[in-house]
Amino acid sequence: MELAGAAKSAKDPDQPVSIEEDGADFDEAALRRAMELLFFAYRDFTGEADALLARYGFGRAHHRVIYFVGRNPGITVSELLAILGITKQSLSRVLGQLMDGGFIDRRPDAQDRRLRRLHLTPEAAALERTLTERQSRFIAAACFKAGPSAAAGFEAVLRAMINPDDRRRVGCE
Repeated sequence: MELAGAAKSAKDPDQPVSIEEDGADFDEAALRRAMELLFFAYRDFTGEADALLARYGFGRAHHRVIYFVGRNPGITVSELLAILGITKQSLSRVLGQLMDGGFIDRRPDAQDRRLRRLHLTPEAAALERTLTERQSRFIAAACFKAGPSAAAGFEAVLRAMINPDDRRRVGCE
């Protein structure tokens, strides 16, 4: 795969690169292979989690909410919306199902009673741990197989793909 040379000149490494960008030399076949690899890798990364979530009647949206509330105990709905990049209506449906099912607690903020803070219940925390452990093992096995330098390069590519404003959320900046 010739992705290493796919973008031989990017004007600003902190900005997403367009395939039509002047001065960039892209290998379209390599980029298409990379997209297909991402599609298949994501399918396999989420497959086991999807099967476990289905037992609860949940999907990937539920998983994302459980994951980010678990990572950020006490997060507000507004903060969660900013992370997920979805509409209030979409979050409301998923959050309502999780709250009705006893997976998410909404508690008033200690200082500002107008704010509601989201927390995982013990059942949701156990589910989040199981999902995260399984997906962590999946990533660790792939990184072990590819080797340390490939894993570091993969992390650098993922970091570069993230919107610059969101990089701080995952400790990238």
